[in-house]
Amino acid sequence: MAAPFELPALPYDDTYLAPVIGQRTVQLHHGKHHATYFAKLNPLVEGTDMADMSLEEVVRVSFGKADLKGVFNNAGQAWNHIFYWNQFAGGASGVSGKLKEMAERDFGSVDGMMDAIVNTGAGVFGSGWSWLALSDGKLVTQGVPGGENPLAHGATPLCGIDVWEHAYYLDYQNRRP
Repeated sequence: MAAPFELPALPYDDTYLAPVIGQRTVQLHHGKHHATYFAKLNPLVEGTDMADMSLEEVVRVSFGKADLKGVFNNAGQAWNHIFYWNQFAGGASGVSGKLKEMAERDFGSVDGMMDAIVNTGAGVFGSGWSWLALSDGKLVTQGVPGGENPLAHGATPLCGIDVWEHAYYLDYQNRRP
């Protein structure tokens, strides 16, 4: 995906995540918030070398550069949300195989890994993300502000939980762990 970057369609119906994430939340989150990141990103990269890059490359090259903060914020959030929506496609199947082995090795158990993801998200002050990532052959959790993600830190994202208020407020109000 190179510029102009476009909002991908959801890989499922907007009722698919209910009752955990309600239809109205999905509609606003995807159709408004996610769409806005693309609308803001495209003018920022138009006419630059980044216009020919993938969204993932834009995230990597813009991270940590003060003059590209707007690019990073919007590219990061656009990429994060594509990952976020796609990770739910196919339904829940549990943790098995290599991921289960790694969870047991790195967190003591699958439940330990799940608790770490939730606790990492709860520890993010304000808006951000809780990520499960692969870093140097180990599973790690990363609680990051804004639109950061494991790509910006040289890791491979495996699961991302959006802890921005727009992701949960209609369904859960201020009841965040």
